[in-house]
Amino acid sequence: MKVLITGGAGFIGHHTAIYLKSLGYDVICLDNLSRSSDEALRVLRSENIKLLVGDVTNYKQLDSVVSSASPDVIVHAAALISVEESMERPEEYVNNNVIGTLNVVRSAARHRISRLIYVSSAAVYGDPIKLPIDENHPTSPKSPYGLSKLFGEEVVKLYCRAYDLSSITLRLFNVYGPRQQLSQYSGVILKFIRSVRENLPLTIYGSGEQSRDFIHVIDVCRAVELSMMSPYVNEVYNVGSGKPISINELANLILNISGCKVGTVYMPPRSGDIIHSYADMSKANAYLGFKPTITIEEGIKELLEVR
Repeated sequence: MKVLITGGAGFIGHHTAIYLKSLGYDVICLDNLSRSSDEALRVLRSENIKLLVGDVTNYKQLDSVVSSASPDVIVHAAALISVEESMERPEEYVNNNVIGTLNVVRSAARHRISRLIYVSSAAVYGDPIKLPIDENHPTSPKSPYGLSKLFGEEVVKLYCRAYDLSSITLRLFNVYGPRQQLSQYSGVILKFIRSVRENLPLTIYGSGEQSRDFIHVIDVCRAVELSMMSPYVNEVYNVGSGKPISINELANLILNISGCKVGTVYMPPRSGDIIHSYADMSKANAYLGFKPTITIEEGIKELLEVR
């Protein structure tokens, strides 16, 4: 089976490419390289995974790739992904995440691709009105990023109805793992690991009692592969651990595992932060056969060992 991964040089994309190739899939990556890391590119080269340079916002370019590659499955992971950045540059998020998704789905429908896997985000939910969050939870994004991913979901649904396209949408919670790129918008785990390595206190915004659902990137790759095979199509599935952990607990876990004595410092809460969020994983378990396999403790130990 041939798989085309858009955003294939990004964090989730390149891990998915490597994972699927290890299972025997024929994998091709497409990426504009605007957010790729040297490390991700190096690993893709070392695995002899074909990488095409192109942009999903350019329909003619994208359609040419889909036509020549003739994949059985498209995994659409190309996106801008920062909540904070999206508040500063909303037009870029609409262009990349909405128009880019529209182009991918149009091309998939035109070439009668067997299945599209759309990588969405738990950011579509906004502030939870109930916990855990299941897939029927109301969607009320708090950022242009979350809104762009929700628009993308609606585009996918529209084309599935209109062109009999089979798709699965995966709403990812807080993904972490090796080779995640460090930037001012990086996730809290990556920032805590960096602080430990630099022997600096871990910075916590607000009380630290806010909770999140962290899922290892390899478990995300497993969810993608299961979605490629599942008969339960044109559905939305959460991908998380289903186990909340507070930011205080996370900080203490990292300090305890590392043996670092730097402690924590507290800063004022950031506006727009969701207080509690974690996934109801019963639907993915029942219909995809998906259960997370990597605990947060195992994931943290892995990251602390990577230099």
